[in-house]
Amino acid sequence: MKDSQILSTFGPTAPQTASKTSVQPAPLVFDACHAGVVLRAVMFVETVLGVAALYAIDGFMAWVGLMGLLTCAALPGTLAWLVSACLLKHWLARCSTSAQYAVGSLLGAVTGLYGCGLLALTGFTEHSPWLASACTGALLAGLLVASLVWRARARTPAATTARLAELQSRIRPHFLFNTLNSAIALVRAEPARAETLLEDLSDLFRAALLEHGETATLDEEVALARRYLAIEQVRFGERLRVHWELDPEAGQARLPPLLLQPLVENAIKHGVEPSAVGGELIVRTRNQGTRVRLDIINSLPQEAQKTTAHTAGHGIALANVSDRLRLLHDVEIEFSAGVRDDRYHVRITFPT
Repeated sequence: MKDSQILSTFGPTAPQTASKTSVQPAPLVFDACHAGVVLRAVMFVETVLGVAALYAIDGFMAWVGLMGLLTCAALPGTLAWLVSACLLKHWLARCSTSAQYAVGSLLGAVTGLYGCGLLALTGFTEHSPWLASACTGALLAGLLVASLVWRARARTPAATTARLAELQSRIRPHFLFNTLNSAIALVRAEPARAETLLEDLSDLFRAALLEHGETATLDEEVALARRYLAIEQVRFGERLRVHWELDPEAGQARLPPLLLQPLVENAIKHGVEPSAVGGELIVRTRNQGTRVRLDIINSLPQEAQKTTAHTAGHGIALANVSDRLRLLHDVEIEFSAGVRDDRYHVRITFPT
């Protein structure tokens, strides 16, 4: 490795980060393309209709009949609003915040008129309340947008906290010291391996310190995890046995950046490092049509197989990963972790 390459290892970081920051688009106030948003919107509209129907009808069965009729009119309008907002997502991202609010309310007014038209076709009312329906649709849409904005703002501290926790787990002093000690031990006997080790360490820290977008591909996460495991392989030698079972069709699935590496780090810390004979680590990906499954499996020390005390150590890292996944994929994520067949299994299923 040339001196100029060593000196410039972290050189491009600042300019690249600045350039990325300068071209980021305006934040999107609301995103109606998630299943969780659809469920919340439908439940919100149905709740409002249910309460309003109580003022117009006496008796439970009459209320059920009126709710059925109102749902037939309101549900298509609500879904039409969600589909329209989803289709206009990228256009809305280029608008100001106030314009996004205005468009959301305008779409609500239009879908309110649509629902009123459906009621008019059924002959439910002699005089169709067009103006009231438009105003109600705009009001409900505005309240829905406001709730989504509130949720998005609530996500920001959580995402920041998760990011800080991620960096703290990434830049652990003893990991750095162990890696440098391994490199020092290799300098005289195997200088080429020492150079490769330091290059892997450089790439790992660069990835941890650079600004990241909202998502990364599974292939990118696997590449970063390979770098980390290459470093740990020097430390543990034959004690660390890694098996990769990767599905190429799953590689473009999106997930939060810097997610896989802490999972394999957690597996080594609690499964391989405490064992005198080492252990196995399996990383498996599977494409399941519209979803991708990610499994991280590690063997457990003999003493840990007889007790559940070791699971406490997994908690913080796994809770951090679960929170970040739910911030991105909401209710579409499936996350499980636990001991099965004397091995610790972490399974994540998420949309492609």
